[in-house]
Amino acid sequence: QVQLVESGGGLVQAGESLRLSCAASGSIFSIHTMGWYRQAPGKQRELVASITTGGSTNYADSVKGRFTISRDNAKNTVYLQMNSLKPDDTAVYYCNAKNVLLVGKSWGMEYWGKGTLVTVSS
Repeated sequence: QVQLVESGGGLVQAGESLRLSCAASGSIFSIHTMGWYRQAPGKQRELVASITTGGSTNYADSVKGRFTISRDNAKNTVYLQMNSLKPDDTAVYYCNAKNVLLVGKSWGMEYWGKGTLVTVSS
């Protein structure tokens, strides 16, 4: 099986920065896309940012210019650098891995982390 473990959440004031990390472990051959989603109280889960093995990125309009996603393919780890945080960024942030190929398998799977809470005070 595959586990995604997030770290780096916490409480910050508006304008400050946080860096989230997510490490995938297990019998992984490759992971095509890794990303971050978030879910605020009373709202649906939404994509924040994603990155492919080749480095192609996709960002939600609300975080463009403030957040940067990156990954270390050798470590199966994805990062989210969050700058100029706003109270609206308050949410549980979930790590996601799509099209995960396991050793010995020929089909991709999707996995989710348990989430890390980011709280931005005004």
